[in-house]
Amino acid sequence: MLRRGARVALAALLVGCAAAPYTRRSQLILISPEEENKLGARAFQQVLGKSHVDGREQVNGPVERVGQRLARVAERPDYKWRFVAIDDPKQQNAFCLPGGKVAVYTGIFPLAESTNGLAVVLGHEIAHALARHGAERMSQGLVAQAGGSLLGAWLGGGPGPNTILAAYGLGAQLGVLLPYSRTQESEADHIGLLLMARAGYDPRGALAFWQRMERAAGGAPPEFLSTHPSHGTREQQIQAWLPEAMRYYEASAHAGVELLPAIAGAMARSIPRSDRAHEFFTCNRFRAGVSAPFLVLSFPYDATG
Repeated sequence: MLRRGARVALAALLVGCAAAPYTRRSQLILISPEEENKLGARAFQQVLGKSHVDGREQVNGPVERVGQRLARVAERPDYKWRFVAIDDPKQQNAFCLPGGKVAVYTGIFPLAESTNGLAVVLGHEIAHALARHGAERMSQGLVAQAGGSLLGAWLGGGPGPNTILAAYGLGAQLGVLLPYSRTQESEADHIGLLLMARAGYDPRGALAFWQRMERAAGGAPPEFLSTHPSHGTREQQIQAWLPEAMRYYEASAHAGVELLPAIAGAMARSIPRSDRAHEFFTCNRFRAGVSAPFLVLSFPYDATG
């Protein structure tokens, strides 16, 4: 007779099959969406409790506007979307937890450069949540370790917020994203590209954004030593997906493009707005340490990303 844990594991394997949106890749997921969303909300509060949320309109405004456009095409009415900017100019990161809890670190603003580049970032992170990559990764780990009791305890008691933080790459160092698998990262690139196009952001800007990320990262390890796709692989994949994405973009209501401010934490908040009137930048003049007002661009395609 099978031990209780083994029976639970077998039952979970039989009912845990799912498919990722858009790509339809088969997945093994052993946690319900409802429980995952609750855990995401709890974990998000844990992150915010250890972070400085920047609620200023010039900082959080574009995150909220771009995020809500993406949320409208994500087709998850069960998600209670929330978009926040976290004041940390050293972190070039963002994340999306289950249930639509999204945060962007201000350090990525100079790389995003515009709301079109921000849509690349947010589309990629939202795609991780839509495809339930964290739950998939937790499930894979549980199956790999399932001597019986671990999986039984998981299904009986449910994971805590620390578990889901680790699964979504936040771990002990909040804001330092740990890697998903290469398959999941590529899938997030693909789904994110389609989401931004459906939301009216030009998907061709994704190539420019990832090229800026490559320059910022400097030398990266060979692809076989990394769980992320190499920059060359990522660009080839995006090129291959662009025709599909462009069909969505051409059928969408195009979003306006705003330049983002370069953020340097509290220093920018200490400068009176009237004293910053000269700090308008062209697309190529963003630098850390200066906060610039927004410039709304009227053209539909932002060539810088």
